[in-house]
Amino acid sequence: MLRLRLAAAAWCSAPRRPLSVSPRRLAAGSALKTPKGTRDHPPAQVALRDRLVGTVVACFKRHGAAAIDTPVLELRETLMGKYGDNSKLIYELQDQGGELLALRYDLTVNDRRILNGVLAVCGIPESKFITTCSTIDKLDKVPWEYVKNEMVGEKGLSPEAADRIGEYVQLHGGLDLIEQLLQDPKLSQNKLAKEGLGDMKLLFEYLTLFGITGKISFDLSLARGLDYYTGVIFEAVLLQQENDHVEDLVSVGSVAGGGRYDGLVGMFDPKGRKVPCVGVSIGIERIFSILEQRVKASGEKVRTTETQVLVATPQKHLLSARLKLISELWDARIKAEMLYKKDPTLLKQLQYCEDMGIPLAAIIGEQELSDGVVKLRDVATREEVDIPREGLADEIRRRLEP
Repeated sequence: MLRLRLAAAAWCSAPRRPLSVSPRRLAAGSALKTPKGTRDHPPAQVALRDRLVGTVVACFKRHGAAAIDTPVLELRETLMGKYGDNSKLIYELQDQGGELLALRYDLTVNDRRILNGVLAVCGIPESKFITTCSTIDKLDKVPWEYVKNEMVGEKGLSPEAADRIGEYVQLHGGLDLIEQLLQDPKLSQNKLAKEGLGDMKLLFEYLTLFGITGKISFDLSLARGLDYYTGVIFEAVLLQQENDHVEDLVSVGSVAGGGRYDGLVGMFDPKGRKVPCVGVSIGIERIFSILEQRVKASGEKVRTTETQVLVATPQKHLLSARLKLISELWDARIKAEMLYKKDPTLLKQLQYCEDMGIPLAAIIGEQELSDGVVKLRDVATREEVDIPREGLADEIRRRLEP
């Protein structure tokens, strides 16, 4: 069974407490600021973010996922056990009781067994595996010569050893590459590498059944990581076209990643039993930034509400009529809204519909009250039709059916 885990450091479903600021601390002319690394989201951004998260949640649910909710803060001792030498990347806090806490972070790596096997056959001592991996990880950003110079100049590897590593980590492909590496005279003699390549071959057989091998690349330079990964790892990279040619795709960055960790759960089991697990972390903030840029470039107008109908009046002194009708629509589970100014002009009310993307307007004036009807207006076409008041909710639902 899949388990879906969503965590947002600066965005949550719980209501915020009112902000209390001492007049002494907030001097004249100063501005309120959010903590470093956080930001407030105005309505348009919240709507876009909800659309993004909703798409992710729907995908997980389609594959049988169940949701859990966990705190964004964890006990420091728990995270130190998970992240090992990467613990310097943890943002540490202290609660009011003096207990050490930390904010979670997550990275991805290549298959630990293949990567460790490559480094082993290249003559790299195990004590230098992690630091060497951090250098290899830069291959998606800088040329190989830069990576090699760092390995030799900063990490203490010999030029010959660096060249041997380069022969492997610059390779990427599919099933053919896996078969090629399984026949490699050195890697085929390394137990860990052989196990990892065998699992990678099996994975590609499954991917073939799913019909998505064209979207998957086996990349030996994927080397970022945490100590707890024990098997296959993966990273999702977003591509975009540079020009009109579909084949000219360039990466705009990693948006998701994860992998297998068989020993992590056992760290919290008194008997230390292994529990096979696979996790994925989706970069919501990264995807949100890209989506926001695309929406701005396309000129798309993002709806910030889900209002289905605006209750409007064409004459003055009809606030009570608006309130009564909107109450009836709310009771009928219709998403309705109205302007709360006492006597707004009809033009202003209809303009609000257009600005907010509200598809329908329910107009009730003196004549409609007398006739027992409501004038239902299609905002896009400006077509109006009188609907019996008791059938208004059903007509709204009918018109909004997908």
